[in-house]
Amino acid sequence: MNPIFVAAAVAIFVGLLGGSLTDTGTWYQSLVKPWWQPPDWAFGPAWTVIFALAAMSAVYAWRGARSRAQRDLVIGLFAANGFFNVLWSMLFFTVRRPDWALLEVPLLWLSVLIGVVVFWRNARTASYYLLPYLIWVSFAAYLNWTVVALNTPF
Repeated sequence: MNPIFVAAAVAIFVGLLGGSLTDTGTWYQSLVKPWWQPPDWAFGPAWTVIFALAAMSAVYAWRGARSRAQRDLVIGLFAANGFFNVLWSMLFFTVRRPDWALLEVPLLWLSVLIGVVVFWRNARTASYYLLPYLIWVSFAAYLNWTVVALNTPF
């Protein structure tokens, strides 16, 4: 199967699943948010770019893998990352527990960082493509922390 097609399909699936769990209705609008939070409309394009870069990273990592075990590792790392990405959206928006999402976000962040580190040896381009994702999740974690601080208790 073509790795480009698979990576694109998985990125679209994860994005759509996470998006379907993201309810920015009355509850979300009632949260106190920091003045520096980007406008709501900016999150969709940002995540679209990040998922596109992650899909490209997956292709480069797959092609750089030198064995079946390395390819399995690529699949496992991206599967874990997709799981943590969707879980964060579910905790924050569906369960409406930003405090729980804040406890989960280090796992999402680590799943990206591990990809950067693991792919560096055989596929540096794959690592580079994940750096904007790592930066965005770092920013999102700080935003999550700030929302929790401004709105506690949940």
